[in-house]
Amino acid sequence: MQTFQVNGDGGPVVAPVERPVPVPSAGEVLVRVKASSLNARDLRIANGTYPVPTPPGRIPLSDGAGIVEAVGDGVSRFRVGDRVMSTFHPTWIYGAFPKWGELYGVQRDGWLTEYIAVDEQSVVGVPEHLSFEEAATLPCAALTAWSAVSGVGAGDVLLVQGSGGVSVFALQFARLAGARVLATTSSAEKARRLGALGASDVVDYVSTPEWGAQVRALTGGRGADLVVEIGGAGTISQSIAAITEGGRISLVGNLASGGGMDLTRFFQRGATLRAITVGSRSDFEQMNRVISRHQLRPVVDRVFPFDETPDAFSHFEKGSRFGKVVISH
Repeated sequence: MQTFQVNGDGGPVVAPVERPVPVPSAGEVLVRVKASSLNARDLRIANGTYPVPTPPGRIPLSDGAGIVEAVGDGVSRFRVGDRVMSTFHPTWIYGAFPKWGELYGVQRDGWLTEYIAVDEQSVVGVPEHLSFEEAATLPCAALTAWSAVSGVGAGDVLLVQGSGGVSVFALQFARLAGARVLATTSSAEKARRLGALGASDVVDYVSTPEWGAQVRALTGGRGADLVVEIGGAGTISQSIAAITEGGRISLVGNLASGGGMDLTRFFQRGATLRAITVGSRSDFEQMNRVISRHQLRPVVDRVFPFDETPDAFSHFEKGSRFGKVVISH
């Protein structure tokens, strides 16, 4: 079978290689991968900047969807022909976050391959209305957004940063819950598209670097009840400026360099900062039921053919995307 592995020799971040098709062991399913998608962590894994060392030759990507081609002894959750998706945490089934266990692309080979054998407990079914390309966007970005906006409802104000996968999913989920959503972006075209998805107001963070104050102005001085924090150190100070007293900040990324938190202002806000660790398989299944009920469709920026995988990584790195970057296998 053809797969891509982390290169590590100064060329493209991933390189094609041939490997044998795996044979499922007892309790495992063999999945013919039909699509996968990129997340920010995947780029860091591939270019060697991820905080956890990646062994040479590791197959990247945590997010994929495909068809069960074969099952090992004792498998009962799925049958040959079922459509399935990966779970970001292969061993977190339910309950409170246990710890950072083995993850795809780091300790385990990931989904950027034609076939993968995984434990039957580590995959979930695909909502019937979604294509494989759409389903492949869900395991990390969608579930992260779902966890980040948990508890948001009608009358609440949510602020999302940018137009990447997590932010767009958070916007969609919050609108389903009846919340008002504000967003930041850097272009008029992205602002238009965010508005079409339901954002009531969009702030250009380039022309308005003190966008936290603008968010408070747009909410009558009250501020946002919840901020989905993508930038981390580079944007957290503005998120604190934007948050209402007693509000929440869901930390899902640390993608922007900067000075970090103003602890005095954070204390004055009486806000809560919570790190989001994607979610469990049970959370994933609950989210999928809502996606199916509302026939929600992920926003896909672009789909690349499997043999153009290095181009997909290059496109992702440019940062101009709106929604998810997908690879069709």
